[in-house]
Amino acid sequence: MTKTTSSFDNLVQREQGLKQTLSSGQLSMIAIGGAIGTGLFLGSGFAIGFAGPSVLLSYAIGAVIALLLMGCLAEMTVRHPTSGSFGSFAEFYVAPWFGFLIRYAYWASIVFAVGTEITAAAMYMKYWFPDVPGGYWMISFSAALVLANVLSVKVFGAIEYVFSLLKLCAIVAFILLGAWVVYGAPADSPIGFANYSNDRGFFPNGYWGTWVAVIVAFFSYLSIEMIAVAAGEAKDPKRAVTRAFRITVVRLVVFYLLTLALVLAILPWGQNNGGQSPFVTVMHATGVPYAGAVFNAVILIAALSAMNSQLYITSRLMFSLARAGQAPALFGRVSARGVPLPALLLSSLGIGLGTLLYLAYPKDAFTLMMSIAMFGAMFTWAGIFLTHLFFRRRQDSASLEFRLWGYPWTSLAGLLLMLAVMLTTLFTEEFALTLVCGVPFLLLMGLIYALRYRKSRAVDGEAPSPLPIQH
Repeated sequence: MTKTTSSFDNLVQREQGLKQTLSSGQLSMIAIGGAIGTGLFLGSGFAIGFAGPSVLLSYAIGAVIALLLMGCLAEMTVRHPTSGSFGSFAEFYVAPWFGFLIRYAYWASIVFAVGTEITAAAMYMKYWFPDVPGGYWMISFSAALVLANVLSVKVFGAIEYVFSLLKLCAIVAFILLGAWVVYGAPADSPIGFANYSNDRGFFPNGYWGTWVAVIVAFFSYLSIEMIAVAAGEAKDPKRAVTRAFRITVVRLVVFYLLTLALVLAILPWGQNNGGQSPFVTVMHATGVPYAGAVFNAVILIAALSAMNSQLYITSRLMFSLARAGQAPALFGRVSARGVPLPALLLSSLGIGLGTLLYLAYPKDAFTLMMSIAMFGAMFTWAGIFLTHLFFRRRQDSASLEFRLWGYPWTSLAGLLLMLAVMLTTLFTEEFALTLVCGVPFLLLMGLIYALRYRKSRAVDGEAPSPLPIQH
């Protein structure tokens, strides 16, 4: 065991109490469950509005960033599997204050992302029940998913596995049906790859529109990083993370780009309605009976699945903060089932925020929640790339069981791309709140750290004793 690994063990010890019951298959499905959700099924509609057919390039750029990020995370997680994940890595390899900021920024981001998913679920239910207030669905779905997370991580993993499997099957069916529709379309049909250039060309809103759509693409890929957090509760974390990394990246890139390519071929981009999933609109356009209703049910499950995963990850991050002494000790307690219950209940705040925004601004609630949620996630992804650079400086490369190719250029490229995407939000109307809300929040958390935690933290010192399990 190296000196670095031995020192890092102090951070791992303070997070004892969680159950290591997730299989590698469940870990892969959790990552897919988080990343294939509202960002793809509803957010892609907004991205198409920005970029037109060139949204394919936008999502390809997003896929490159996600691929680089997953490589950095897999390398660090295989060396140090812990639920503290990138927060603990940043704390140990960069600085305690940096780990503090990443944990809180990411926690706040995913709390808001939970709000986007439940908002989307209410919008999807309008398809069948247009006159029923969305608040009823938001409360009902939220109660069911919080209960699933309260029971145990094993129940959570089983539910998420089933949800993600349904999504994967639905996407495969969509690809097969879409390919059949495009291939069989008559020459004079409005369906076909000619839609890529019929309406003002492949770049109808210029290169700027394509680049702005990368912001939405980033949001669509958000949550793949939860593989690293869930690794702390995996049966064989090193094998599980390596396998999940390889499977998840390939599936996401193929599914995202193939499905969007078919959507654009079947439905002219100018007919896209940002208030409804373009996938449902396409299913109606195929003429297959009940296809729209069936796929609306699928994307409802996708939203609930992503929300389920996000509740899981936010509760573990708050648990990690409490065990690090950077949040009230109450949130570091676990139930007899190994669930950090107080942290889970606190992390459900996004449900309430999403519900209130939806009731006040039903048409704009989704984009408002998305723009606010993105800052913490962008800061975290940039922070992961930076942490990886510091991580590699203290490692013997030959001893690493998993290595990202192209270091340090791949890590630097990911960092610069994320910073560019963050700065782009300043010049957009739709995402103006991203930095306006995010930067003050970061400054506030930095001030809190300086006043409350700076003198009390000693990363390489003794880890605090694990808190007792509540019965």
